[in-house]
Amino acid sequence: MNKLLFSALLLSLLASGAARSEEVGSVDTVFKLFGPDHKIVVEAFDDPDVQNVTCYLSRAKTGGIKGGLGLAEDTSDAAISCQQVGPITLTDKIKNGKQTGSVVFQKRTSLVFKRLQVVRFYDAKRNALVYMSYSDRVVEGSPKNALSAVPIIPWTTQHE
Repeated sequence: MNKLLFSALLLSLLASGAARSEEVGSVDTVFKLFGPDHKIVVEAFDDPDVQNVTCYLSRAKTGGIKGGLGLAEDTSDAAISCQQVGPITLTDKIKNGKQTGSVVFQKRTSLVFKRLQVVRFYDAKRNALVYMSYSDRVVEGSPKNALSAVPIIPWTTQHE
């Protein structure tokens, strides 16, 4: 039981440094007589370390009685699209980042053991930020993943 509590505490501490999302909308995929329907949720979040990059994430959300109570485990299905929405300036920390990437977003997708993550990489050769979404568990993750690249381009504003 102590390992379970420790794992839950560790997951919540890890998630605290990542970005928060805002729900943009959702569509129902399966009608459930009791509890909420299964759905696909679209959320937006801003990269917490890179100003003017916004990512849109669509993910499966399990409904039914367990889903309504927060006890269901969501599937590992997700898609991501990230865009530059203004001028981007990268810090040296990002430019010299590790090859394993930096976690910029996490969302719990089961009661304790499973989460959806978005990791950012910097591709110096192509001057682009690369965002990968994937799902993991304490014991075993999923190979399902999605990718989005944001080429860093000069940003100009037009004056009238």
